[in-house]
Amino acid sequence: MTFVSVLPVFAQPEPAGAKGASDAEIVPLMKTPLAGFAGKEGAMLTVEYAPGASSPKHRHQAHTFVYVLEGSIVMQVEGGPAVTLVAGQTFYESPSDIHAVSKNSSATERAKFVVFFVKDEGQPFVIPVQ
Repeated sequence: MTFVSVLPVFAQPEPAGAKGASDAEIVPLMKTPLAGFAGKEGAMLTVEYAPGASSPKHRHQAHTFVYVLEGSIVMQVEGGPAVTLVAGQTFYESPSDIHAVSKNSSATERAKFVVFFVKDEGQPFVIPVQ
């Protein structure tokens, strides 16, 4: 099992108020090659949003599974409906999806979720989208 930091991929330092800056606190948990699935790797991390925080439009080029740990978040992929999720609920993104909305739905409470990726080895976790 390999533990690796993916924090720089998600949280590049940007000036306060910079367009596209993410308000997410990312904690990498692990990344490891997937035995029996040549060229594939799995990775896990947690994302925590302060009240009202969000992430800019992006994509993952991975099968992406989200599980909400606490609070309430809004997720939407382009072409799909916005979905509000609470603790215990899940969300899926395919490698071709554009993640148009990812935000904390509360102006007063924090939100936290775990993300599990299945992706091609060596591919970035997040690709910004204009």
